Amino acid sequence: MNPTKQSLDKDLEKLVHVEAATRQTSSGLVSHGLALVFLGVSAALASIQIGINADAALIVVAAILGGYMALNIGANDVANNVGPAVGARALTLVGALTIAAIFETAGALLAGGDVVATISKGIIDPSQVEDSSTFVWAMMAALIASAIWVNLATAIGAPVSTTHAVVGGVLGAGVAAVGFSLVNWPTVGAIAASWVISPFLGGLIAALFLAFIKLNIIYKDDKIAAARRWVPLLVAIMAATFACYLTIKGFKRIWKPELWMVVAITAAVFALAWGVIHPVIKHQSRNMENRNQSLRELFRIPLICSAALLSFAHGANDLANAVGPVAAIVHSAQSGGIAAKVAVPFWILLIGAFGISLGLFLYGPKLIRMVGSRITKMNPMRAYCVALSAAITVIIASWLGLPVSSTHIAVGAVFGVGFFREIFTRRSKRRQEIIRGRPLDDDDGPWQAGAPELRYRKLVRRSHFLTIIAAWLITVPAAAILSALIYYGLTFAR
Repeated sequence: MNPTKQSLDKDLEKLVHVEAATRQTSSGLVSHGLALVFLGVSAALASIQIGINADAALIVVAAILGGYMALNIGANDVANNVGPAVGARALTLVGALTIAAIFETAGALLAGGDVVATISKGIIDPSQVEDSSTFVWAMMAALIASAIWVNLATAIGAPVSTTHAVVGGVLGAGVAAVGFSLVNWPTVGAIAASWVISPFLGGLIAALFLAFIKLNIIYKDDKIAAARRWVPLLVAIMAATFACYLTIKGFKRIWKPELWMVVAITAAVFALAWGVIHPVIKHQSRNMENRNQSLRELFRIPLICSAALLSFAHGANDLANAVGPVAAIVHSAQSGGIAAKVAVPFWILLIGAFGISLGLFLYGPKLIRMVGSRITKMNPMRAYCVALSAAITVIIASWLGLPVSSTHIAVGAVFGVGFFREIFTRRSKRRQEIIRGRPLDDDDGPWQAGAPELRYRKLVRRSHFLTIIAAWLITVPAAAILSALIYYGLTFAR
């Protein structure tokens, strides 16, 4: 080979790497620049609304911190709603970002409620706080600490619960301000229990649905006939579940229906969805080939709908993580009092809603890829199981009164799907089919008859699994310690 040509190829390759690094760096600078512009707009909006008074500077800083928290919620939490659909290629990344941003904003503005709790999950008793000034600085420290922790988790690619980060922040600042007597320990214990319950339950439900789909559709000789029978039922179950989910969770801040109404709405949506989707599936499956690729097409539209509905419910409920502390600070600064619940001015809702959407666009793709494809491989059937499991688990938890995390549930469902694939591949009759050399129409492969790697193949990346579990376990204590340190720093600086 010509040495000159070889040297030229190496130089060109280096230039390509430099250009790629430059594009990535410039993209990051643009994102950070837009985020700073948003925080500036948040500050300007707060100053216009508050006017000139003694507490104006404090409220402007609170608005900036609320906007910063909203950006982090969008960057981290929203990935759980759309990540599986992107990983399954039911949605493009741009399409997922657009749908999530629209429905997150709609959920926040339409169903976010005009009153929120100042103390997340009731973990501390505000009546024990000595004065409004102490309360304001404690909320300020909680907001800073929770936002920083979620930002760090996003940087390392770990989807964590922003609710738990806020809980930890409020807990740490409350203990630093008043002492351990302030804490409602039974509530904290229930939150800690949810670290285990919610991901396990989400994973179990997702695995059960995937097992049903595999045994009743995928491994049937006539896949299309099985799909015509079962897919309308599965889609109807998803529609009914999301109707129930939105009724008891998505609109809970503005509407609390009776149990009979929830049951009636759920049953009506189930019947309507089955009646509509049955002929649609029958028509769509006509002339389809008898293979899994055809089945995946039947699950794409339900997945898109699930991503939109999960985003709406998330925007309605988790907006409080950003605006709750800000509303508490504004109320205490203006009135001099401390309240368990406060009205949220519309300008604070705007900062929270658009901050979540902007954070999703600027920083969300990293976590979307993590949840959608880097933990385990997704296809539309698996992503369907994850979305359905997330909604069902939240409903069960709401009825049981458990303070679960939607992040833990969704990611737990992804783990459940991945680990089930490993177990099912090794131990079921499918292993015997592989050993006999029967060709498979699946993407768990490539597999060969009698291949030695059959026994050891891992379908969940253990490094990501351990990183995420570790981040979950330390979210509350890390945010609490950071919040306490920040509170001491803020009060010392005063």
